[in-house]
Amino acid sequence: MRRKTLVASVLAGVLVAGLSVVGADAAGRDDKVVRAFEATTRSTAWTQVARIPLKFPTYHPQGFALVGDRIYLSSVEVLEAPVPYPVPVDGYDRTPGKGIGHVFVLDRQGNLLKDIRVGEGTAYHPGGIDYDGENVWVPAAEYRPNSRAIVYKINPRTYRVSEQFRVKDHVGGVVRDRRTGLVHGVSWGSRTLYAWTAAGKQVDAQPNQSHLLDYQDCDYVGRSKQLCGGVTGLKTPTGGNFEIGGLALLDLDDDNRILHEIPFPAYSTAGHSVTRNPVALEVDGTKLRLFTAPDDGEGPTGTELLIYESPIS
Repeated sequence: MRRKTLVASVLAGVLVAGLSVVGADAAGRDDKVVRAFEATTRSTAWTQVARIPLKFPTYHPQGFALVGDRIYLSSVEVLEAPVPYPVPVDGYDRTPGKGIGHVFVLDRQGNLLKDIRVGEGTAYHPGGIDYDGENVWVPAAEYRPNSRAIVYKINPRTYRVSEQFRVKDHVGGVVRDRRTGLVHGVSWGSRTLYAWTAAGKQVDAQPNQSHLLDYQDCDYVGRSKQLCGGVTGLKTPTGGNFEIGGLALLDLDDDNRILHEIPFPAYSTAGHSVTRNPVALEVDGTKLRLFTAPDDGEGPTGTELLIYESPIS
């Protein structure tokens, strides 16, 4: 009750200040993606309809945002990988490493149109991203847990990058609620779910209710709802690695309560769950479409844009 009262008071101040609401949720409706996703089950048939090689260095893809006929793809270029400490140093379990944060702008054929740099110093790791109808929101964090992050927004018309606020934790992804104006984020492994005002005042932090998936990339999909893709890494009896991937719909208005979730039964040619990193969904006519890019650019097949479709019942 205290959390909801606090958020309600913050929202009242935001709305009085003149927040402009964008999209279907402004009229009190969920969008088509929410309705189509809520109708899916673990038995839903998904068909891979496209496999598009991205013919430029993509490094380690992180998040997708669909902006009209453009696809924004965040990615981290690691120049020096973090190295674990024998014992924690100043509360950190590893060195910060070195790298460069990228947000690539693509057309829907996978052609690179723009490479936008984000980050500062050791905060070079972009995470999951979101488009709020006006700007693309991007976090850039240190590549280690319990660290720090900078949250930016990118103007898709001018590609101008603006710092919005800083957070004293690793932020692995953000979503902007178009109805309330709050920015929601996930920590390392998405074990903590945050909410801030657009100016960076923290209004909530709570444990993730899901212990099945680590959310990697989320998008705003309706009236105060986010749809997240994620993955869990497991060990096989023989000591190998196995990934379980899935998608989950969360209610931002109700303590990130899970409204619907499904496993996703598809893997890349490199053996990764396709929901391992960037995900984005849209509805096209009678089909629910999923965009993914699970593999790194350094792999044997490079990064491929994989597109799946499912008929809407």
